Amino acid sequence: MDSKNGIKITTRDRLLRAWENSIELVKDFEMYSEEIKEDEKAAKLFAELAEAEGLHASKLLELLHKYD
Repeated sequence: MDSKNGIKITTRDRLLRAWENSIELVKDFEMYSEEIKEDEKAAKLFAELAEAEGLHASKLLELLHKYD
């Protein structure tokens, strides 16, 4: 419970927030991997990070569905 305003933040709320953040990172990493032309190593790293973060997002979503 947030003592300042009396709002209770639930596990579902935290899962939803984490999933949204994770999806945003996937989009960002994919965009970076496509935009970087001068450094193949960096572009590849961002592509790999996008894939890994996609797995995180998938796991978060799977657990989030159990709260609905």
